[in-house]
Amino acid sequence: MNIAIKIAQIIDLITEWYGKIVYWLVLVMIGIGVWNVIGRYLGKIIGENLTSNSLIELQWYIFDLIFFLGAAYTLKKDNHVRVDIFYKDLSTKRKALINIIGVLFFLIPFCGVIIYFSWQYVFNSWQILEISPDDSGLPRYPIKTLIIISPILLIIQGISELIKNLVIFLNYSPEKI
Repeated sequence: MNIAIKIAQIIDLITEWYGKIVYWLVLVMIGIGVWNVIGRYLGKIIGENLTSNSLIELQWYIFDLIFFLGAAYTLKKDNHVRVDIFYKDLSTKRKALINIIGVLFFLIPFCGVIIYFSWQYVFNSWQILEISPDDSGLPRYPIKTLIIISPILLIIQGISELIKNLVIFLNYSPEKI
């Protein structure tokens, strides 16, 4: 069990690391969005184009990064959406059991289905090196890869959550997690 706890700690550390990067991407996205608005109106005043489709698409892509990479970080922080009508009143052990069931029967299978059905879509995008049809648009294939990466990261973080909840459910000194 100690090895499993170590694995959970390593997974959590990695998730925490890239979660902090995603956190800062929110500010970058907002900055680009503000520039897109200011540049559009300022450009009209001075008669110059100060923004571009690539900046607008970059803002979308950063949002994609935040959404797709932030999912596992949100799971780690236990900030995902949950209907707490019954859950909030349960004992720690029962909450752990529900979390174990959730990871095993919902999270991992759902992520597996996403990976299975999106694999060809992402592969095709890489095969043709898909780019945006808009003028000065960005490549689409790298961002579409997140459709596969996100559920993989969720499965990995789900394994960490599974380990931590098993420790709680089996009463194996939860202070070690």
